[in-house]
Amino acid sequence: MKLTSAVLLGLASLSSGAAVAATASPLLVIHGGAGVERKGFSAEEEHAARKAMTEALREGHKALMAGKPAMDAVTAAITVLENDPTFNAGRGAVFTHDGKNELDASLMDGATLRAGAVAGVHTVKNPILAARAVMEHSPHVMMVGQGAEMFAAEQKLELVDPSYFRTEKRWEQLQRALKEEAAGQAHVDLETAKHFGTVGAVALDAEGKLAAGTSTGGMTNKRYGRVGDSPIIGAGTYASDQCAVSGTGWGEYYIRLSVAHEICARMKYLKESPAQAGEDVVVKRIPELGGDGGAIVLSADGRAATPFNTEGMYRGWIGADGVPHVAIFADEKLKMPGQ
Repeated sequence: MKLTSAVLLGLASLSSGAAVAATASPLLVIHGGAGVERKGFSAEEEHAARKAMTEALREGHKALMAGKPAMDAVTAAITVLENDPTFNAGRGAVFTHDGKNELDASLMDGATLRAGAVAGVHTVKNPILAARAVMEHSPHVMMVGQGAEMFAAEQKLELVDPSYFRTEKRWEQLQRALKEEAAGQAHVDLETAKHFGTVGAVALDAEGKLAAGTSTGGMTNKRYGRVGDSPIIGAGTYASDQCAVSGTGWGEYYIRLSVAHEICARMKYLKESPAQAGEDVVVKRIPELGGDGGAIVLSADGRAATPFNTEGMYRGWIGADGVPHVAIFADEKLKMPGQ
């Protein structure tokens, strides 16, 4: 059979792509939320945050080095962050107007475009594991509220009493927001809202496959069943065979701009780098609408970026060498892979 030059070129391209995938250098990037401010930020809090991020990176790295898929690294890292009260996810979730903790999370596999999400859960210890269960053990993408909790129970996930999520720091934030609201200040307290604390991770495994995940407790003093961007595929989380994104910020703006998908689309169609796409969407477009926040972005060729437009964002990465790199404030120069 005579092969045309076009077919030969296509086969060569596939062979080259397979070679790249086979020799991909595993990489994990995480965030613990944008909106961090030095004002009122104690040395103890900073130490706890850096320690937790380092642990999350090492847990995710352990999965990657064991040859596990990117999905495993993402869930391992996020589980560590959900279990730490430092961040607005899982154990450290903020309170709603009614004094409850409502948790959201989502997960996406870039290789297959499968995804799972939960929103408005109160008793699931690790929402990211519930999101994964939705993806792997149901025909659905998103489950919410009581239905999501029933499903989590059926999947034998760990459930806890709602009091598990209560921390005094978050309770005090709610009380302050309620007082400001009663005094006639803005409905959404900007100072409190800056404590986003959403956590997320994106990973590239040894086969060159990507995954992304995000988990959050939402926004302090939220009400009326409000759901932000974190559990919404394309807004707070997105992964494909070329790009993985997890966002953190004022969810309404991330939803309106479909931020996670928009970043990946710019990388695919405009051939922008993770840094360029992140800059265009997070640093330029979101503030133009009045929002703020950040994101972590990872490409299939191992380039990464952590764009944000606030004073700080908990962020870090770890490569095949197993050395964790973490930073919090904007003036900390965190050199990213591929930059």
